Amino acid sequence: MTDTSETRPTDGAAQPPEPSRLRRVMRFIPLIAPVLLWAVPCWVLLYGGQHWPSAVTVTGTVLFVVGLIAMPLAMMRGHGRRQQDWAAIIGDTLLGSSWVLFTWSVLLGILLRLALVVAGVGDGQDRARIVTWAVIGVAAVLLAWGYVEARRVPRVRRLDVELPRLGAGLDGIRVALITDTHYGPLDRARWSARVCETVNTLEADLVCHTGDIADGTAERRRAQAAPLGTVRATEARVYVTGNHEYYSEAQGWVDLMDELGWEPLRNRHLLLERGGDTLVVAGVDDVTAESSGLAGHRAHLAGALDGADPDLPVLLLAHQPKFIDRAAAAGIDLQLSGHTHGGQIWPFHHLVRIDQPALAGLSRHGARTLLYTSRGTGFWGPPFRVFAPSEITLLVLRSARS
Repeated sequence: MTDTSETRPTDGAAQPPEPSRLRRVMRFIPLIAPVLLWAVPCWVLLYGGQHWPSAVTVTGTVLFVVGLIAMPLAMMRGHGRRQQDWAAIIGDTLLGSSWVLFTWSVLLGILLRLALVVAGVGDGQDRARIVTWAVIGVAAVLLAWGYVEARRVPRVRRLDVELPRLGAGLDGIRVALITDTHYGPLDRARWSARVCETVNTLEADLVCHTGDIADGTAERRRAQAAPLGTVRATEARVYVTGNHEYYSEAQGWVDLMDELGWEPLRNRHLLLERGGDTLVVAGVDDVTAESSGLAGHRAHLAGALDGADPDLPVLLLAHQPKFIDRAAAAGIDLQLSGHTHGGQIWPFHHLVRIDQPALAGLSRHGARTLLYTSRGTGFWGPPFRVFAPSEITLLVLRSARS
């Protein structure tokens, strides 16, 4: 194979095409999105025919403008170079609140208003005010419920997964999966301890963490991550990096997990043996690792399987579901992933599906490969989960030969 990375086009060679119009528009989305998130609810709730008293309209408009200005500023201070946790909490909360308010302003602003017109309820002002109170009520309920859902210890999701190549001696092996704990600005040390206590009640043979441990460096979030050292497994505790580790000095997280007694599977594997049968447990760095610039960090499946018997079944840990194309091509039996959060706040689910092949649960890819995508154990950014509950997963592997 010829390496063309250093070649230069000759005078007659075709030049790279100019960015498409869509790509040029996409560049402005980070600027347009915050405006839409605040401007649309402002219009629907205050200027859609309600004819509120001037004091209400002016006060409401000021609040929306303050939100529009405060949200990006707080997020920059919280997630930028300064890493100020108080600012991150404010910015993330405003982001989640504005998303829910935007979503239901659009849905109820169209559907409920149409239903009221069809039903002949009131005049234009009455219908506009009903929509306003409905949007405020629905948003308030969903945000309160979503906050509770995000902060609670996840429920355990149990399922049996049959792997045709799994030997009978390994039938019934218990694999616990946690992922996307996202320890961050909101101190969740007590939550972390309770999650680990729940994992220990599962009496798992293998416990896996498929990345995105935290938002912040290992030194900064050590207290929240420390309970991971109490997790018990009869065979092994294994971990792979997620994309968020590469925003926060990934090697520090690899070293801390090693210190806490977890096996960082950085493009390597270990063997799990029972009853005369063997399972290859492999892991790869996140797909964003190579672009991070950290030496030796990349998603390298061939390296992870180097030296493994190709006739043995393989359980692969890869943070993002999109790695499944490579896994299926290599004949992996089961890939465990996270990353999607199940969408976290509906209807963000639909945007996630644009980037990932699976949102949550078990799916088949190719002739042999299964993918299990967890909705995640914690939450990222906005402290809300709406129609996307968190989970701790217990997969019981079954052999077709048993």
